[in-house]
This record gives sequence, structure tokens and C-alpha cells, in this order.
Amino acid sequence: MSAQEDANGEFSPGIRQNPYIHDSGSLMPIDAAAATHLGHVRSNNEDHYLVMRLGRSLETLYTNLDSELLAASYDLTGYGLLVADGLGRMAAGEVASKTALTTLVELIVDTPDWILGFDETEHSEKIQSRMADRFLRIDETLKDHGNHDAALTGMGTTLTAVATLGKDMVIGHVGDSRAYLFRDDTLRQLTTDHTVAQEMIKDGTSDGSDTQYRSMRHVLTAALGSLGSRVQPEVQRLRLNYQDQLLLCTDGLTAMVDDQTIASILRDARSSEQACRDLVTAALTAGGYDNVTVVLARFGSSRQE
Repeated sequence: MSAQEDANGEFSPGIRQNPYIHDSGSLMPIDAAAATHLGHVRSNNEDHYLVMRLGRSLETLYTNLDSELLAASYDLTGYGLLVADGLGRMAAGEVASKTALTTLVELIVDTPDWILGFDETEHSEKIQSRMADRFLRIDETLKDHGNHDAALTGMGTTLTAVATLGKDMVIGHVGDSRAYLFRDDTLRQLTTDHTVAQEMIKDGTSDGSDTQYRSMRHVLTAALGSLGSRVQPEVQRLRLNYQDQLLLCTDGLTAMVDDQTIASILRDARSSEQACRDLVTAALTAGGYDNVTVVLARFGSSRQE
């Protein structure tokens, strides 16, 4: 069905949908999809997303070694899941989020020694250190672009990036986009919102229900590029379980749809593809005041037709 069709609750106009991904070579099967929408108010989409597969493989073609000495092939597959929500005047926000994702890919490709394993403490620490360093280098790239192009001055972006390999996952995060984990019928926010509102809760000046808190929910205290000061990305490592669902999204979803509704959609959807579509539709139905982008990966279960 075309992404422009809207009959009987199907895709709303403008939703971009990634093809369904199912891969058993990642040590744990994955069902992944993504969608984005302009929303009902904005004139351009400053959100960007990216889902990548990465890996290494070794296949024996010819040998006279005994068969028990070597496996026929060695395959190791990981995934990268990213969302970025740009900010800045005119088209600068769109440029910022796009640049953040493409710069991250360039940094990964230019890494001479890819580490595709968390089995050693040294490897795990190195992966987390590299995640943080790449965020800092993206921050520098965006600031450099802003310094050399007046039209891009002050541009910035949020960035939430996840790298998975089997049951291991590393998250890097700056801004108010979010990563959620849906496990055992419970939705848990993994990332911290870098906003004035979150700081108010942290220092005890708000309980999250007052008018001042609501007015500060979208005022960022950290972003890549725009705020001038050196960022301190949030980096963490987690372990995945079978049946886990990992959701990355921009605030165009979370400002419109509460956690209870998000959990209900993840619970009821038959696939990641359907869940992404339903999440975007829920945000549009609630007002669609911002661009909305979602990336969802389900681990350890086959797609239900």
C-alpha cells in the first residue's frame, strides 16, 4: 500500500516507512521499522532517522582442513538505530539533524578497528568511549558549520543513537528525543530529557504538574551544536531480553501521546511496522503540532503475519 493512502486507518499522508527487517544473523532475531511525518503545523520536517545493519563475516570456500576444525561460516551482525530532531531558524534545524546522522556514519566508517563484541570489559568500555567521542565530534562539526555559514548560525539537534549486538546494547543521547524499553508489559524511559523542566524536577522545584513545568518541557539544556558549551553525552550499556521492544522517538510523539498510550500501541501491534504507523497516527490525531519520528526494533521474535 502506498504511503499516501489513508483509507480505513491505513498510512496517513506523508508517512515514510522503511521496509520490514527480519534478521536471524544478529544472534537474536530483529523486527525493525521506522516512520516520520511532517505533522499538521510545521512547514518542513527537521527530524531524521536512520536504521543501519553492520557486521563482519567469514565464509570458507575451499579447504582441505578437517571439517570439525572450522565452521562453514562466521557471521556477526549488529544494528544502529538513530533519531535526531533539529533546531534552528529556517532550514538550519533540518540541516543540523541530517548532518549529525551523516557525520556519525562517516566517523564509524573511518574507524580502523571495528569492535563487534562486548564479551571483554576492555571492549565494552572502548565502545562506550567511542560513542561519547563521536557525539563530541558531531557537536564540533555542527558548530564549525554554523561559524562558517551565517544561515546556519545557532543550528543544533538532539541525537539518540543505539548500537546493538546480540543481547548487548549501548545508547548515546543528548537532548529531548527519547529511547524507551518495553519489557514484561512495562514501558520504561531509558534516556533523560535534557530540558529545563527535567532540571526542575531534579532539583525539587516542580512535581511535574504545574504550569511552569509544562512551559519548560521544550527548553533544552543540552543539544549538539547550538548551545555553545561543550556537551556531555549520556552513554549507557544495557542487556536485551527476548521479546524486548526498543523505541526511539522525537518529542513530536511524546508531547502528543502519553506513556500509557504508547505502551498500549506497542502491546497490541502485530509488527514493528504496524506499531510505527499507529504511533505516528496517534500523534497526528492528538494535534500533530510538531514533526513526529519513531524507530522501533523488536528482539527475539518473528514477525506475526
